[in-house]
Amino acid sequence: MSLTNTVAPDQDFAVYVHWPFCLSKCPYCDFNSHVRHGGYDETRYLAAIQAELAGTAARIGPRTVSSVFFGGGTPSLMQPTTVEGIINTIGKHWTLAGDAEISLEANPTSVEATRFRGYRAAGVNRVSLGVQALDDQSLKELGRLHSAEEALAAIAVARSIFDRYSFDLIYTRPRQTLEAWALELNRAIAEAAEHLSLYQLTIEPGTPFFGLHKAGKLVMPEEGLARDLFDLTQQLCADAGLPAYEVSNHARPGSECRHNLVYWRGHEYAGVGPGAHGRLNVDGRRYATETERKPEAWLDLVDTNGVGLTVDEKLQPGEVADEFLLMGLRLVEGIDPKRFAALSGRTLDPSRLAFLMDGGAVETMADGRLRVTPSGFPLLDAVVADLAA
Repeated sequence: MSLTNTVAPDQDFAVYVHWPFCLSKCPYCDFNSHVRHGGYDETRYLAAIQAELAGTAARIGPRTVSSVFFGGGTPSLMQPTTVEGIINTIGKHWTLAGDAEISLEANPTSVEATRFRGYRAAGVNRVSLGVQALDDQSLKELGRLHSAEEALAAIAVARSIFDRYSFDLIYTRPRQTLEAWALELNRAIAEAAEHLSLYQLTIEPGTPFFGLHKAGKLVMPEEGLARDLFDLTQQLCADAGLPAYEVSNHARPGSECRHNLVYWRGHEYAGVGPGAHGRLNVDGRRYATETERKPEAWLDLVDTNGVGLTVDEKLQPGEVADEFLLMGLRLVEGIDPKRFAALSGRTLDPSRLAFLMDGGAVETMADGRLRVTPSGFPLLDAVVADLAA
């Protein structure tokens, strides 16, 4: 079978902007976030992000931007004028779609109405709040600086200013019961408008939680309870009109996060700022990019080279196909097996497919798309590994 171009037709194009600073480092977090008690030169970081945008645009040429996402770190520590400067620079180098989704992550501790109105005036039309729990004891254990009351107040501010908002919760927390989670999740659903991100707590290497867990000082729910918590989450959200569209994300139909869909559908995105990842299509080939993670070193690289890249790798067709499989099967909509075959030069192994179908882990839909079943989602990593082998 001959290989096709590794760039899919009619792809969306997104821009991810990483703001790496936080007020404190949460003990479960392995994201590229940094605390700078002595402060930092926000004007210099804005100029460096603008330089990276210019360098990326010069490399890939014209694009229509369907979404922009300010992630972190804590982007809500940025001044609205900084956000406006970045959005204006994106619009200078590319075409911003008239209905572009422009999202910004915020922590409840940095939410106040004046600043949020500034973001709205700058062009942000969607916010995502890192609430993480609606229980004060859990928030303290998770290292969060806000209370449940402050979180609810932040949601109210977001609701009053933005038509679109979402917030995150973490579950499968130590000592969490089904009854307690049902009460907390129902409270969250009552506060939600169109979207919730609900993540199971994972123990990541290199985090304080990893050391505590290894020492037996952080006891996670047993596997059976974790599965029950997952199933309860799916049921309560679906019953409330917020079905899962991705393994950890729930939305009313039509209100899915368009930016994240770019990732999961294997489309193109530019990543700028310290520690940002990107997938760029250049001359019909796919490139994986990463920037320097340490903010100060990233600044030096941008000053020297115009961009802060530490990885700029041309992906082989098989690697593009494996990413397409890995990301696409996270979605309830699944993947088109014909697209996988076009990217990889091979079809999915019929015997492996049959085994997974017989076990109820995957299914083929009427239009030929392949997706993971609700019972298969808790085993997603194993399912993808089996299909990719």
